[in-house]
Amino acid sequence: MADFMGMMKQAAQLQSKMKALQEELETIEVEGSAGGGLVTVKLTAKGEMKGVRIDDSLMKAEEKEILEDLLVTAHADAKKKSEAVMQDKMKSLTGGLSLPAGLNPFG
Repeated sequence: MADFMGMMKQAAQLQSKMKALQEELETIEVEGSAGGGLVTVKLTAKGEMKGVRIDDSLMKAEEKEILEDLLVTAHADAKKKSEAVMQDKMKSLTGGLSLPAGLNPFG
């Protein structure tokens, strides 16, 4: 019974740490870029978009398709970085244990 109580205490501590981590991930920002920095996208570590910057040279009607592609690429770059930050934070929280594929405690 003592083992069960110890497990329950650990679970409560982990839940508290997860909540704190979620709050921290909302404040961490990463930036993805494309086109050699012509387009940048800023996301929180949880993946919420916070900003977009577009170089003035792309603000031409004939550059519309290029701009659209660069936005998608910059967002993907930022998303990849935000996921890396989240995984790194999760490893520190779980003591290096990996979560099973597809298990996202923040999704």
